[in-house]
Amino acid sequence: RFDIQASSLPAFYKEQLLALRDQRISKEGVIVIKAQQFRTQEQNREDALNRLQALIRSVAVSRKARRPTKPSKSARAKRMDSKTKRGNIKALRGKVDH
Repeated sequence: RFDIQASSLPAFYKEQLLALRDQRISKEGVIVIKAQQFRTQEQNREDALNRLQALIRSVAVSRKARRPTKPSKSARAKRMDSKTKRGNIKALRGKVDH
């Protein structure tokens, strides 16, 4: 168990960890990491600490801001042409009147 509020981490890390939508973080701000991979308690404790460090490091990486983009004019025209062609193909499948 790792209490985020009581830790000596910088404020930035605390805010980012509390903002995470992770099932391992409780409402009270306690990270619970369960480690049962190894047969000895020391190895399991070390594994849990490594995973906690990885979680804290993942918060430190800043994400690149996404800029919304628009499809180009030619891409829109190509899409509309393909839709028109497909519609014509489907229209030709109808019954033939003599």
